[in-house]
Amino acid sequence: MHSRNLGAKGFKVSEVGLGCWQLGADWGAPLAEDAGLAILETALQKGVTFFDTADVYGGGKSELLIGKFLKNKDRGDIRVATKFGRGDPYPDGYTEASLRKGIDESRARLGMDCLDLVQLHCIPTQVMRDGAIFDWLRTLQSQGVIRHFGASVETVEEGLLCIEQDGLLSLQVIYNLFRQKLTTQLLPKAKEKGVGIIVRLPLASGILSGKFSSGTVFAENDHRNFNRDGQAFNVGETFAGVPFETGLQLVNDLKEMLPEGMELADFAQRWILDHDAISTIIPGASKPQQIDRNAAISALPPLSDATHRELATFYEEKIAQHVRGAY
Repeated sequence: MHSRNLGAKGFKVSEVGLGCWQLGADWGAPLAEDAGLAILETALQKGVTFFDTADVYGGGKSELLIGKFLKNKDRGDIRVATKFGRGDPYPDGYTEASLRKGIDESRARLGMDCLDLVQLHCIPTQVMRDGAIFDWLRTLQSQGVIRHFGASVETVEEGLLCIEQDGLLSLQVIYNLFRQKLTTQLLPKAKEKGVGIIVRLPLASGILSGKFSSGTVFAENDHRNFNRDGQAFNVGETFAGVPFETGLQLVNDLKEMLPEGMELADFAQRWILDHDAISTIIPGASKPQQIDRNAAISALPPLSDATHRELATFYEEKIAQHVRGAY
């Protein structure tokens, strides 16, 4: 597993991390505690040192599980990023007191006196633009409650707003073969500013694994079922905003571009890591075997320049017109 720096003034992270939404088990099939601990242990054994969670994942269950896992571990290079801003404060309850309360509760669940990284969790654009919440984060940083702060955002506009904030370490973004606009509009600016990029949904809710078909059925409480058209939250968080049936057709076209011996999931994630502005990708996992496959992406050779050009053209001509939602 290779590592990269998270921002110019941050810490090293494994270039393949672990997204821990599934550990909260608040969508899809329930995940037993033993299964969650096994996923975390496998990730660590495969060289994953960066775990991304949030206070609202399972109402705190994800943080609690990570805290339990780390309790008797030598932290070493392990870094945990959590988030604040959904749940009770959303959309207009952001105060310095609510932020401090949320941070203290996350510290307790994770068993950490000082959190490695706290990210604003897709809060309203106007709150970012107002900027007071960043002052509150800087105060907590000066008090030794958090080491670093960043923001998880939905749009290029929000990313560019946050980048201008002094001390911002990282941005978490949706970036994948279905959602390439960031390549020219945000990544260069982040690199210039020394802001690390954490990529969520590298496989666009799994559709870029190439394993789905028109007959695939998702559980009733799975966002890939109930949020296909943005009924519950930003549609960009589900299949990167591309309609499922259209996405299946695009996936078939992408499979024609695969280098010999490479599967689509490897291809899609390697493409992201080939961009030097990226610090880490955080695919999720519902079973330990998925960790093995994701971690192996780090050792793959870069895709060719010709392949990158082909993928950029394919996005502009075939994909961009289908992307929906805040972007």
